[in-house]
Amino acid sequence: MKTGIIILAAGNSSRLGRPKQLLDYKGKTLLKTIINEALETNCKPVIVVLGAYAKEIAGQHQHDQINFVINESWKNGMASSIVAGLSTLVKKNSEIESIIIAIADQPFIKMSNFNNLIEKQKETGKNIIASAYNETIGTPVLFKKDYFEALLSLKGSEGAKSILKQYPQDLETVAFEHGGIDIDTETDYNNLISQQ
Repeated sequence: MKTGIIILAAGNSSRLGRPKQLLDYKGKTLLKTIINEALETNCKPVIVVLGAYAKEIAGQHQHDQINFVINESWKNGMASSIVAGLSTLVKKNSEIESIIIAIADQPFIKMSNFNNLIEKQKETGKNIIASAYNETIGTPVLFKKDYFEALLSLKGSEGAKSILKQYPQDLETVAFEHGGIDIDTETDYNNLISQQ
């Protein structure tokens, strides 16, 4: 199964007041952490969607295996970044059969989180595989081609969660132990750093 990864990194981190993509964690930026784990998988291409602070972030993350997409409409919310990433990916690779959508601020993400999604898809035959943590489901999430159209018609700030809610019968989950830890505020970041 040909699978691509789209990393959403376009937000302006309004609650943090500085780009969370560039926060340092264990000597790497948060974005670098997830890029490295994505590149460890067999998934290709890996696309990073940038928006706010795009120049600054791209400048620090140059890598010949990464495709950057600039989402000029990032202010319209996460949906616009999913659309920007997926439409670029499909243009570049018409034979893509599934995609994994990930976000730039889950510091505990590992290559195994991506691979577990793919394994679970093969095992169950379901077309949506989401990560489960803290009594919710979310990213990283795998969608088979059947849902590309639905993803491309997303609007606003909701992201892909609306699709997960809409098709529970076609959805399976895998546990992502620390998936609930993401960085939205200075407090979140301080908590993360204090646990290193």
